[in-house]
Amino acid sequence: MTWDLVLDVIAGVCLLGGSFLAFAAGLGVVRFPDLLARMHTATKPQVLGLMLMMLGLGIRLRTGEIIWMLVLVAVFQLLTSPVAAHMVSRAGYRTGKVRRDVLEVDELTDDLEAARAEIVAEAMDEEVAAEREAGEGRKG
Repeated sequence: MTWDLVLDVIAGVCLLGGSFLAFAAGLGVVRFPDLLARMHTATKPQVLGLMLMMLGLGIRLRTGEIIWMLVLVAVFQLLTSPVAAHMVSRAGYRTGKVRRDVLEVDELTDDLEAARAEIVAEAMDEEVAAEREAGEGRKG
């Protein structure tokens, strides 16, 4: 048994594992019932599946230029996928696409209500200040 054969077997296992995770992510996007569950399955197993596939491809090809390209693909995927999922799920939450009855903890509602209260308080302060200025203008 040679090292090339061992590395090819490891590469094959990584490629099969990555393919399975990517398939599971696609299946989860179709089958899961709500937005947050779909976002979860679209990011976590998909990113891990891609990382395993890039690792398997790097082990199989064993070329410096290709390995650096695969590292760049993996890094960009790690940087962009969670951020995109966060933005999409936050937009879905604000537009009412998230089922709030299935949430265990809902911290975003408290934050949004506090922000709304702060905006209303600032608007009222500005309105009171404008009325005072208008009243002083009539007196003088």
